[in-house]
Amino acid sequence: MRILLISAYEASSHKAWANTLMNGLSQHDWSYLSLPARHFAWRIRGNAMSFAFDPKFKPILEKPYDLVIATSMTDCVGLKAFCPDLQNLPWLLYFHENQFAYPASDKQQGLIEMQMVTLYSALAADLCVFNSQFNKASFFAGARALLKKLPDYVSPDWLNDTEAKAQVLPVPLDMPVSVEALVSAEESTNSKSQPERIKLVWSARWEFDKGPDRLLAILEELEHRKLDYEIAILGEQFRSTPKEFNQIQAQFSHRISQFGFAPSRADYLRFLSSSDIVLSTALHEFQGLAVLEAVTLGCVPVLPNRQVYPELFGKYQNEKQYLYQSDLSNIQQEAKNAVDLIQYIVANDVKAPNVSQYQAKNLLVKYDELVEKKGSSTRL
Repeated sequence: MRILLISAYEASSHKAWANTLMNGLSQHDWSYLSLPARHFAWRIRGNAMSFAFDPKFKPILEKPYDLVIATSMTDCVGLKAFCPDLQNLPWLLYFHENQFAYPASDKQQGLIEMQMVTLYSALAADLCVFNSQFNKASFFAGARALLKKLPDYVSPDWLNDTEAKAQVLPVPLDMPVSVEALVSAEESTNSKSQPERIKLVWSARWEFDKGPDRLLAILEELEHRKLDYEIAILGEQFRSTPKEFNQIQAQFSHRISQFGFAPSRADYLRFLSSSDIVLSTALHEFQGLAVLEAVTLGCVPVLPNRQVYPELFGKYQNEKQYLYQSDLSNIQQEAKNAVDLIQYIVANDVKAPNVSQYQAKNLLVKYDELVEKKGSSTRL
């Protein structure tokens, strides 16, 4: 099958997802288009024009295809208008995230316009696929709320068919075999039960929606309780980062084993595999790939009970093993809740949950079934 895969905002996680699909389903003939992960608002609004009129993309767009798979950042309506050959193909729109559940910020510009572009694309696609039930539910709830605010000639009911057909299919975890060997080799020297020093890892984009102010508060609470710990603070950085990271580096340099993006994928996985606990403070999380990767390598999750995390880990018999009480209005109280959970995990030797259902070898089968079904029909 000939598939055009479009990533209109190629963040690192989006690129990993695309590569996993193309490598894992190599029996298909893939063509790939992407745009850099910068200028977020412009990228969503302008990607159709960028793709359609840049000469380097033209030969790829004019090839014959059986199916188009695009990320939800892609302006499907604009691309169909500019590229008539794409109009009669089935389109699968994949949602890594949505613009309706983004935490409020005074730095937001053009949010409603970005929401409208995504809404248009969802209505124009043949099938919408989400990486989590939380992502799906928040998108449709937010889209309906927006439509109700518009003055006339709109109806929230327009989304009924789109939602009824929508599916949930997580991003696969592509954990190489070499990592399993790495973990086995380290298990003999790195005991994760009752460690003398608690080894934490925090891995997320260095932006306000990942809660750096809450990370700072947790580190202060750990110090207040005189706990012995070290932390690797990983994640993708951009030209502008929240001021809390400078404060964390200055105030906790004696606790930090790594500060910044890992030099390589292998180094990143080693940081995860050598840690005891993976910590999240996110205000904006639709699947939590970094958390799932860490848990796969044996880290016990310590996560706020908001966003996608109850969906991932609330199903276990005692969800309090992994989720601390969220308190959006009181950062210090939330920090205390998180440190309470860290102490509970250490005292009770809590083990990491099984997340093998997210492994590529299990999810790619479902992706292949979906691709075969959608690519064999002209329209749903």
